[in-house]
Amino acid sequence: MLQPSLTKNDKKARLLIYTLSFVVFAAVVFLSKYKLDVDLGFDVHVFAKANAVINSMVAVLLLAGLFFAKQKKYELHKKIMLTAISLSVLFLLSYIAHHLLAGDTKYGDLNHDGIVSLDEKALAGNLRMIYYFILITHIPLAAIILPFILFTAYRALTGEYDKHKKLVRITWPVWFYVAVTGVVVYLMISPYYN
Repeated sequence: MLQPSLTKNDKKARLLIYTLSFVVFAAVVFLSKYKLDVDLGFDVHVFAKANAVINSMVAVLLLAGLFFAKQKKYELHKKIMLTAISLSVLFLLSYIAHHLLAGDTKYGDLNHDGIVSLDEKALAGNLRMIYYFILITHIPLAAIILPFILFTAYRALTGEYDKHKKLVRITWPVWFYVAVTGVVVYLMISPYYN
């Protein structure tokens, strides 16, 4: 096992993790209600594409991190997981930028008027229901995963490996699901970007 990188201080860690998680959640909820009307001179949906690429990279890193943990290559595992966390921070910034600059896109809205007509619903077919099923599982899990990721990392960085392993059983599959479904959501909604 690795030597601890952090000195254990659960009280400070809890305060920091809960505060950071609340601030991120509040920022995403608050900022998602606004759209900035600015012309940046490029297609702002590039942020959505970047999000999908980042989510893909995170998913691959999560698989690699799991693989190397099982191989007991803990230093490599640590570097991979910290990279996945860093990419998730980059994802968050890109996600907020996309929603601030592009606003919402409705699945099936071919004419980009913000309303999905009966004809547009018919054209979207059953894929519309599949999209919304994936989305309604993705969003709440994405909203709650951050404190789990941070506590899981904290337990590893303080050398509390038994607690880390217990948290990983919850954190890893949810984080992986959120990363993969983030890519799927992008692939399904991107044809409706204007």
